Amino acid sequence: MVYNILDFGAVPDGETRSTKAIQRAIDKCTKTGGTVLIPAGAFLSGTLRLRSDVELHLEHGSRLISCLDEEDMIDYFKEDSDDNEVDGWEGGCFLFALHEKNIAITGTGVIDGQGRRVFFDDDPEHAFEGSPLAVTGFRPRMSYLEDVENLTVSDVTFYDSAFWTLHMAGCRKVRINNIVIENNKRGPNTDGIDPDCCQDVIIRGCRIVSGDDSVVIKSTTPMYKRYGDCRDIIVSDCILSSNCSGIKIGTETYGDIHDITVTGCILRDCIRGIGIWSRDGGEIYNIRISGIQGNTRNFLDSRVRTTGVWNWWGEGEPIAITATKREGTDRIPGRVHDITMEQMYITCEGPVMMLGEEYSPIENITITEAEFVFKNQSGKKEVVVDERPSGRGRYTEKTGTTHLRCARNVAIDARFIVDDNMKEILT
Repeated sequence: MVYNILDFGAVPDGETRSTKAIQRAIDKCTKTGGTVLIPAGAFLSGTLRLRSDVELHLEHGSRLISCLDEEDMIDYFKEDSDDNEVDGWEGGCFLFALHEKNIAITGTGVIDGQGRRVFFDDDPEHAFEGSPLAVTGFRPRMSYLEDVENLTVSDVTFYDSAFWTLHMAGCRKVRINNIVIENNKRGPNTDGIDPDCCQDVIIRGCRIVSGDDSVVIKSTTPMYKRYGDCRDIIVSDCILSSNCSGIKIGTETYGDIHDITVTGCILRDCIRGIGIWSRDGGEIYNIRISGIQGNTRNFLDSRVRTTGVWNWWGEGEPIAITATKREGTDRIPGRVHDITMEQMYITCEGPVMMLGEEYSPIENITITEAEFVFKNQSGKKEVVVDERPSGRGRYTEKTGTTHLRCARNVAIDARFIVDDNMKEILT
């Protein structure tokens, strides 16, 4: 059955709050199973709770707009999910689901997070290209979907998120196909897709622009306690542009993350290409990455910000693997081992980096059929090693095209081409 939200009182003017009308349509649809139709037009809403057996379908020309009103966006979360100690959590989300089955978000319409209302340039005359924007006001996630079995998201556009965009926690049997995420590339924390302790996930054919990691596979504390390992994930045929990592595993690694395949992806002006970050005790292993091409580069920003965020993490590395302690903790990070990469063709500014510790070495890493072209794209003057978040922090160090520490059984069969404008920077 099809439930058109207009029949429940939703108003397509982009100004009238239609939260209750849309929720009535969802609640009725879950009783029979079917489709909640968002027709052409602009609909302003607070948090919507998605239910089992409901397809939320956004018709071409439709726009579902997050109201960014704290009073209308946190009630469900506080009531139903009492242990979400997710790093950086600011409360509230636009699309919410908890302990449901058979949910789909489909169609060629737009889900608008209105991030433009919370980001601003605090120094427009002197800011460097790509520097982080300042933040003000309430920033909910665009979605928070926990413990959903059989989740499909296809064809929709997520636009201008104020915080994380598609956050899936403890979900199983997930299919993300052909979606577009178009966030402000200078907006902090605007992750693209975050599978957190999820299993059986396929992310395919997506185009993502984000101010934080485009696809970040992680294991946070509460989700690991509830749902176990993050595993069996495929990311393929995506175009990724990020002021952090195009593909990242970590930084939150409280549980094991394993059996991950990434293939056929294109990087466009990412600060890092592939990032693997172990900090919290869980192991990372059985990772297979192939067919990656594009470029990584730095975005310079010398300003010290009142928020403490004075530049993006990363320095244009095509591959960055680290295992070290978080600052202020004695917790030993889990092992990173058994990782294979092949057919990597990346223009970059930073070295291929594998930095472990004696207490947590990086082991059994193979890179074959690879070409790394070092070209100064940002005007950088020196090599900076960035291991944040960690006790080591960010520091200047002379390196070559590779930078290894406590990395064992590493085999790199790659061609390294250093442009003239990088020869004085790299040793």
